[in-house]
Amino acid sequence: YDTINAVIGVNMFETIILQPIFNALLLIYSIIPGGDFGVAVIIFTVIIRFLLYPLLKRQLHQSKQMRKMQPELAKIKKAANGNRQVEAMQQMELYKKYGIKPFRSILLLFIQIPIFIGLYQVIMIISLHRDQVARYIYEPLKNIDAIKTIIHHPEQFNHTMLGFIDLTKVALGKDGIVWPLLALAIISALTQYVMTKQTMPTGKSAKRFRDIMKETAAGKEADPSEMNAAMMRNMAKFMPVMMFMIMMGLPGALALYYTASNLVAVAQQSYLLRKDKQELEALADEVDITPPAKKKSTKKRAKAATEANITRIKAKE
Repeated sequence: YDTINAVIGVNMFETIILQPIFNALLLIYSIIPGGDFGVAVIIFTVIIRFLLYPLLKRQLHQSKQMRKMQPELAKIKKAANGNRQVEAMQQMELYKKYGIKPFRSILLLFIQIPIFIGLYQVIMIISLHRDQVARYIYEPLKNIDAIKTIIHHPEQFNHTMLGFIDLTKVALGKDGIVWPLLALAIISALTQYVMTKQTMPTGKSAKRFRDIMKETAAGKEADPSEMNAAMMRNMAKFMPVMMFMIMMGLPGALALYYTASNLVAVAQQSYLLRKDKQELEALADEVDITPPAKKKSTKKRAKAATEANITRIKAKE
């Protein structure tokens, strides 16, 4: 039964993840004049990032809401007076009020992991098992001239970018250093840092994680918000280094995908973060996050209306 389940699992992965990625890449490759696998990977990456755009928009909206609720979190902590159970319950209520879903921030990561693994498998097929291309290609695509050529003459597949960057090699391997791929690994690390910094919640706490742990060891109860902030700062420094090391040992096509994905993500996040506040918070219409306002007296409402009219007249002048 374990063997059968394993086979079923592999077949499902091939059908749901591997084949769509494989066919999408080869279709894009066949459209590019002269065929360029690197350009195909970049176009594929841009398409994926734009398909994930709604999720990114929601994630940034949630980050904005997290920043807005910081003062209320501080009030809850003060009112709880050290009672962690009460504090946790009130925090959960506040999350519901602002429409915060803790796991939404990692949803993008979970979606991209299968794509990353699928792309790795595609590169392995192109590098080592090019004679199996026909097995993964959808029947309608087999009639396209460029794909028909790959099926019958696998050696003619252009696995380079711009004609000289071999995307099946690694940046640092038995052939020594491949400088263009090393540059890709460096850019992937830098863009990872920028992308992380863009979405980090702002806070006044500047305590280092080690200082918090020392205080905890000395008997002082750790503040969860301070600990989270310290961990986020450490992750912002650690993740780029880790990704650089990973990209150094992966085929160039994966480093290209990751770098292009980060660049598009940075551009998307910059665009969303620069948008007008009302447009950025359009998603908040789905959740009632505005506390009920106190009713104004008739005189106050009239005064507010008058001030608004005066402001409009001055703006027109």
